[in-house]
Amino acid sequence: MEKRYEEYAYVLDFLPHGRPGIRVSGRAGYRMGAIVQLVGEEYFTLLEATVKEGATLKPQDRVYVGKNQRKEITYIIGRIGYDELTSTAKMELPGVVTKIVENRERWFINFFNTAQAITPRMHALELIPGIGKKYMWQIINERERKPFESFDDLQKRTEIPNPAKLLVKRILEELAGESKYRLFTRST
Repeated sequence: MEKRYEEYAYVLDFLPHGRPGIRVSGRAGYRMGAIVQLVGEEYFTLLEATVKEGATLKPQDRVYVGKNQRKEITYIIGRIGYDELTSTAKMELPGVVTKIVENRERWFINFFNTAQAITPRMHALELIPGIGKKYMWQIINERERKPFESFDDLQKRTEIPNPAKLLVKRILEELAGESKYRLFTRST
């Protein structure tokens, strides 16, 4: 499988003095210097990174974390698990994920327009909280008539409650490791 990297990420927490217990070159210690905890924009990868000297970031800031010259980030320390997030990062996560889902509405609408069965008894749509067989069939029947164009269009035609909110709930479940299947996130 090809490696997929995040290009942009959103700040969940800014730790100006680092944090204890972080591993640096194989040994546990106290990492000096500012670090941030981030969530990737495309794969919802949870990351930790060092921040360039003098840069101050706040939760919900969007930063470039790709392979080219970075403005605020010095080095990506690595992927982290949900349980490694600070309490501030965990509090910020739902708001940031909501922002990403809203900004990537077209991508998520495409998911609703193209989602398929995962197993003979389970459809990908059913993995989204609040969508059971009834809503799944409404979505499938409506998208066959005409593909959905927006969250509003989806909501009006199928009567599912707030699709963006349901997606956010699903993504948070995946990040917290509460689901066997991953629709939107990558494993740590």
